[in-house]
Amino acid sequence: MTRRAVIKGVGSALPKRRVDNAELAAQVDTTDEWIVERTGIRARYIAGEGETTATLATDACRKALSHAGLQASDIDLIVLATATPDQTFPSSATKVQALLGIGDAIAFDVHAVCTGFLYALSVADAMVRAGNANRALVIGAETFSRILDWEDRTTCVLFGDGAGAVVLEAQDGGERGILATRLHADGRHNEMLYVDGGPSTTGTVGKLRMKGREVFRHAVVNLADVLGEVLTAAGLTVADVDWVVPHQANARIIDATARKLGLSPERVVLTVDRHANTSAASVPLALDVAVQDGRIKPGDCVVLEAMGGGFTWGAAAVRF
Repeated sequence: MTRRAVIKGVGSALPKRRVDNAELAAQVDTTDEWIVERTGIRARYIAGEGETTATLATDACRKALSHAGLQASDIDLIVLATATPDQTFPSSATKVQALLGIGDAIAFDVHAVCTGFLYALSVADAMVRAGNANRALVIGAETFSRILDWEDRTTCVLFGDGAGAVVLEAQDGGERGILATRLHADGRHNEMLYVDGGPSTTGTVGKLRMKGREVFRHAVVNLADVLGEVLTAAGLTVADVDWVVPHQANARIIDATARKLGLSPERVVLTVDRHANTSAASVPLALDVAVQDGRIKPGDCVVLEAMGGGFTWGAAAVRF
């Protein structure tokens, strides 16, 4: 009998402060029209004092546990995807573990930038399938506002902070669960999207740098390819897909990828307009929005996909 990891609950969390394009335009040489035309973004949330990657992640986990009807003590694995941890070490996953009051569990971070949640989901899925865990929290959480150059209008308008989480539970038999995952990386493209600092190089946190046009071109090709790969691995076709939940980086990338695959825009979840790019948090955050508003229902076939710095990219096919 096949053992699968089933998504039992979803949750998300955003900082208190919402910053729309008009407010940003008062601080940076930009306009609402310029941002919307190029990205589709209308607002983002910025973490304030006392709000960190771990606190946002913990809030998202509490909501996901409530949605699943479980207690924190039921969890034996925590995998947190982030590029903006609270500390260099220990992992932010262990901070979430402590904040949730979990005395003993496997807990660690995964770092694959915007693809981080897909990497974390794949790792947790493998551990559940192998019998190393029965119930897992898989989280994407970021405070990208703290690594932005607020004088660079080409990057600071694109990102926001937030967290999303899912609860996985082992299930023997049935059609539900994570059907297939596919992951990739190509480190030759480091200079296209990176942070210019780190403990081993500059001894500083650094700021985000990006060559937007090149990233756009690679994203459309890579995302379309990996979505096709994961559908083949799961024995599905595009016609079988009820919903695609893509990384929320840029509305134009999402639209171009959908067109390349022949996907109807009505089957693609879009939240980048209200949350901006929240890196590893964007896929679970968008997933939570679509589950909570009733679009994604039990039995639906959902494909999650993302691409980020590295380059990294990946996808997962899930039966809800």
